Amino acid sequence: MTDEEFFRFCQDNRDIKFERSSTGEIIVMSPTTYSTGKRNNEILYQLSKWNKAFKLGETVDSDTGFYLPNGAMRNPDAAWIGKERLKNIDKDELDKFPRLVPDFIGELKSKSDRIQDLKEKMKEWMFNGCRLGWLIDADEEVVYVYEGNNERLHKGFDADLSGEPVLKGFSFILSELRV
Repeated sequence: MTDEEFFRFCQDNRDIKFERSSTGEIIVMSPTTYSTGKRNNEILYQLSKWNKAFKLGETVDSDTGFYLPNGAMRNPDAAWIGKERLKNIDKDELDKFPRLVPDFIGELKSKSDRIQDLKEKMKEWMFNGCRLGWLIDADEEVVYVYEGNNERLHKGFDADLSGEPVLKGFSFILSELRV
């Protein structure tokens, strides 16, 4: 499908959430469990609260799709785009799946996810231009932090996680993800 055909397909099937791989494979996304939804909400809450205070960009939730330069359309659990980059995006583009890679994306592993699949997805985000990515495994209390071509592991939820330098002044309270 072309990007326009895929967008129309998604609009015609609004009750189902889709992604598209870089090879054109349509991926049906399953609904989240209560625990995952609660954690996703906490991630977005903290990111949005910080963004309202600092006014450096905009945050979006997991229902937002982005076309990546490699042809994939992905929707992260949470994303942030700096306002300088948003100034260059046509308003009509924002009413569709924009051809825009967020500056930051957060992905939360649910019980049904395979960590290796999520790591590949994170690498795809980074390869396409995302500046900072967090893959959060709340059950194991670890965060895989991606910056450029680097991946590092943040262990434990007793210490907060800094979003610097991409998310200036943002410190994520990981302990809030404990259920």
